[in-house]
Amino acid sequence: MSECFRVTGGARLDGEVTVEGAKNSVLKLMAATLLAEGTSVITNCPDILDVPLMADVLTGLGCTVEIADGRVSVTTPAELSSAADFPAVSRFRASVCVLGPLMGRCHRATVALPGGDAIGSRPLDMHQAGLQALGARMRIEHGAVVGEADQLIGASVVLEFPSVGATENIMMAAVLAKGTTVIDNVAREPEIVDLADMLGQMGAKISGAGTSTITIEGVDVLRPTEHRTIGDRMVAGTWAYAAALTRGRVRVRGAAMQHLTASLERLAGAGATVTPQEDGFTVQLDERPRAVDFITLPYPGFPTDLQPMALTLAAVADGHSMITENVFEARFRFIDELVRMGADARIDGHHASIRGRQTLSSAPVWATDIRAGAGLVLAGLAADGVTEVNEVWHIDRGYPHFVPDMVALGAEIERVG
Repeated sequence: MSECFRVTGGARLDGEVTVEGAKNSVLKLMAATLLAEGTSVITNCPDILDVPLMADVLTGLGCTVEIADGRVSVTTPAELSSAADFPAVSRFRASVCVLGPLMGRCHRATVALPGGDAIGSRPLDMHQAGLQALGARMRIEHGAVVGEADQLIGASVVLEFPSVGATENIMMAAVLAKGTTVIDNVAREPEIVDLADMLGQMGAKISGAGTSTITIEGVDVLRPTEHRTIGDRMVAGTWAYAAALTRGRVRVRGAAMQHLTASLERLAGAGATVTPQEDGFTVQLDERPRAVDFITLPYPGFPTDLQPMALTLAAVADGHSMITENVFEARFRFIDELVRMGADARIDGHHASIRGRQTLSSAPVWATDIRAGAGLVLAGLAADGVTEVNEVWHIDRGYPHFVPDMVALGAEIERVG
């Protein structure tokens, strides 16, 4: 039987929680180990479902992967397979990040089109266009993206949109290309900087990570390394919004406050007190949150991954909120479940209009993706009675120790089934 979470509303979260490594970083760091023969080690690895899924992908390519005690060791052979098959890749979207390293190291790749969260269209056009600019021949064939190249050559690449995945794949291909690659309009997320830092430790020559232009001087060979993953800002943001929703006080450790500037500014606008700490921050809100507007944008704007938390906050806030989704068109599927819990919400294109209620109503709801699942748990905390959140394997893909951490903060939640 499928597992679910039963959440009893009314609890005030109080205490501290430690955030592990970023899901949106560690999977790409694991892919980067394909670029160097030998054993690379990634520390501060989160205990989430997607890590062993990525290990399966790497194992299928010929690597040996060991996961234990927050460490991932990947031993990459001299001769890699260049084909990532459908059973391993189809289970999560981030698996497509092996495309760039395979093209850089093997000059060929066959990667089955990936699966993942139901949050909207995420085509691979920009990934392919960037690799084509480097000299690769790209095509979609038999349900897979296929790339071939005699030699990758540095080039000028301009992305139509600052796509995180396209930026990462082009970076990882270009580090072993001949000559200089300049990528404009790139993603600026902290996870991009984390990947660039690891590649630099491996011997890559990269400048500009964290800005809108990245310059890469190709090298002949990279070496294995050991690297610590940055803290997960999306998990940290989830705990921050959970504190505000329950009119509680939560100290979040292990994540950089500057990586959440836009998210925490919105909380402050809703009435929360946000206090920086040496290793994180504290969020406290003693009264009902005030309504604020949210607009999702690429970093450093408000992250689309925290949009469900923003919607849930708006659903119980004092006043009217307008939320605009500019990244993934299907994120608003979450609203259907929130309305099931009594939220006063209306959708018009990529805008959502929400009038806050004093409390939500418990109901059975279904998670459609990682962040929607976490958002529904937060909604359950702000509802009367017991809310049953189904399809919680989504949450397991991105949140380590979710139920124990919730319980430690004072929530009434249990996993059943």
